[in-house]
Amino acid sequence: MPLSLYDTASRAVREFVPIAPGKVGIYLCGATVQAPPHVGHIRSGVSFDVLRRWLMARGYDVTFIRNVTDIDDKIIHDAGHEDIPYWSLAMRNERAFSRAYEVLGCLPPTYEPRATGHIPEMIELMERLIERNHGYAVRGDVYFDVRSFEGYGSLSGQRIDDMLASPDSAAKEKRDPRDFAMWKSA
Repeated sequence: MPLSLYDTASRAVREFVPIAPGKVGIYLCGATVQAPPHVGHIRSGVSFDVLRRWLMARGYDVTFIRNVTDIDDKIIHDAGHEDIPYWSLAMRNERAFSRAYEVLGCLPPTYEPRATGHIPEMIELMERLIERNHGYAVRGDVYFDVRSFEGYGSLSGQRIDDMLASPDSAAKEKRDPRDFAMWKSA
């Protein structure tokens, strides 16, 4: 039985054909571990676990990567209120997420990279985006300039002018209220 998936880029349901025969790579943007998990957080993990198991049952070699964002401004803020190091709060909540997946019977990811393990790569990527005029820095924060990328919004089928402003749109130094933060100074 073939697997059909919705292809957002083409806006159509298409039969799944792996890029490399017999192999499938799945990347799930995992949790920002600022608080314990709730059902909304865990739902995506369970959904991807079902997909992964289906593919494995059909003989595919599946590599499943689920990242953990273990540092951000909210984690730092909340840890400060608890008077504990940011990493202590992040680790506590990461364990709660792992336990929730385990209790629900989800398979562990093949790889589970943490954001803090890839800070140099993030900085390098932001520097490249700034060099190519897709990003800009203001007082230690780095924003993505949505108007610099002609195709921005095409995947979601939205025009930039119809999009809502990002949550931190009050930041007066932003070129456009829809520009989003790639890096926040702490």
